[in-house]
Amino acid sequence: MKIKNILSAIALSAGLLMPSLGNGQAEAVEASCKVCFESPFIVTGRPFRALLTGDEVAEFNATLFSGTTYRIAAGSAGKNYIIINVYDSERNLLFSNKDYDNAPYWDFSVDGYIDCIIEAKLDNTLASSGFAILMTGFKLNE
Repeated sequence: MKIKNILSAIALSAGLLMPSLGNGQAEAVEASCKVCFESPFIVTGRPFRALLTGDEVAEFNATLFSGTTYRIAAGSAGKNYIIINVYDSERNLLFSNKDYDNAPYWDFSVDGYIDCIIEAKLDNTLASSGFAILMTGFKLNE
């Protein structure tokens, strides 16, 4: 009976600690991503976090306007594990950092405005699972 209680206590402790360990790793990845936004770039909104495995994809929508230079940055526990794809609203590929050795961030601007889909996925040649953090920011063009 004592052994069963001890095992139950260990299992409960492990379950309570796991979320904080995962959250701590995500916060470390987020901090490393924030260094991509030194002045004059300003981070917009909250970062997008996802725990990805295999071929899973995390995506979000954004509207981009002319007169602004945008920066999209991706972070992961390993170096350049995240592939960033940017599509227009009809899912035409506008940009992929895969073409640039999975660069951790990219700057771009648009003429007029565009609704786009930004997605992050793991480079399966480098990792099979992990945290992905996406952050966006901008600077006003002079």
